[in-house]
Order: sequence, then structure tokens, then C-alpha cells
Amino acid sequence: MDNFQIETAQNISIKQNVAGIGERIVAYIVDTFILILYTIITGLIISGTDLDSGGTWMYYLVLGLPVFLYYLLWETFWDGQTPGKATMHLRVVKEDGSRPAFSNYLIRWLLRFIDITLTSGAVAVVMILINGKGQRLGDLAAKTTVISERQRMGIENTLAVDLPGNYTPKYSQVTVLNDSDIQEIKEIYRKARANGNHNIILSLALKVSALMDVEYEERPMEFLNRVISDYNYYTQR
Repeated sequence: MDNFQIETAQNISIKQNVAGIGERIVAYIVDTFILILYTIITGLIISGTDLDSGGTWMYYLVLGLPVFLYYLLWETFWDGQTPGKATMHLRVVKEDGSRPAFSNYLIRWLLRFIDITLTSGAVAVVMILINGKGQRLGDLAAKTTVISERQRMGIENTLAVDLPGNYTPKYSQVTVLNDSDIQEIKEIYRKARANGNHNIILSLALKVSALMDVEYEERPMEFLNRVISDYNYYTQR
């Protein structure tokens, strides 16, 4: 899974996990299955009721329109997700990690015709593979991307941090904190970074600096990383 880094107005650098092509294909298959199931069930219901006497317009209104607007409506009203994307923990966001506006969803939906419908997804797959930010043509035009919110387990989910042999700590004041404090800091920091919650990261950095009674000069994210590393340095000695 690739990632890309964004820079916020608060000078916070956040890495977004780009949705993998396999994850997006599975999400598309899930959504397609839902659309097919809806079409079959709705068609049977219309055929078995008086609605069938309404003619072609009834099929179009009840059956065709929801299918046609499926992606636009779900992503707009479900915060960048369709059922398929939610199943795979994917979400449409703007390039800066913020929530897209309706115009962004509309642009990427209009270009689905070229990206996916007209070319059977070939254009979308090629663009996603060569772009590096999980963007098909619709995303490039709308300035959006699709990220993965799936948590990846690793050393960042534990208290321990690998430090180089020549590591030099900066904040000896971290000793006022305890294991529980650091674990909570890491967990809040990890979730905020994964969700692109820039204000939470900034508030957390201010809170930690107040607890330690220090003023930091780094960016908030760099400061929090330094605090965690310094704590490990002093407690592992």
C-alpha cells in the first residue's frame, strides 16, 4: 500500500494511506453486486404489482435512476463512502485530506463514464497505477483521492520504538510522563493522523508541551514523534 504526504495550513505533515488497486476493485465488485441485486429485486416487484402498468417511465424512475445515481448519492450523503468502499474501509477525500464538497463528488462521478463505464475500468486502473496518489481521471479533475482507513499493525501500535544507536534525546522533561501517558499519546496521535484530524494533532502537541513545561520549535507531528522517542530512550536505559 502506497502513501502520500500532505501539508496542512497548520504546517502539519500527514501521511495518507492510498487505497490499493485490489481494494478498490473489491469495493467495486461489492457495489456492482448490490446494484445487480437491487435491479433484480426491484424488477420482480414492479412486474408483480400494478406499477408495471406505468410503462417505461416507471422502470426508469424506480429502477434506473437509483442505479444511475448510486455512486454520487452514496458518496455525497455517506461522507465519501459507498457500501463497497465501507466494506473495504475506503473513503473519498480531497487531496489535502479534508472532506470533499458536492462539486468534487459530482466531477468524479461524471468522469466515471470515461474512467470505468466506457473503458470497462481500464483507464481508471492505468491512471491509479501510474499516478501514485490513488487517483483516476475523475479524481485528478475533482482534486480528490481514495484512501484506506484500515489500521496497519506494527511497532507504532505498541509502546516500544526502535532507536538508532547514536540517538540523542532532546527533551529530558519526558520523564514526567509515564507508560500510560505515552501509550495514550501514541494512540490519539495514530488515530488523528490516520483520519487526517489536523486540529487534534495540534491540540495534542500543545497539551503534551504544557505537561512537560517546554516550548517546541518543531512541527506538531515532529514534536510528538520526538517525545515518544525520547521517552523510549530514557526508559530503555
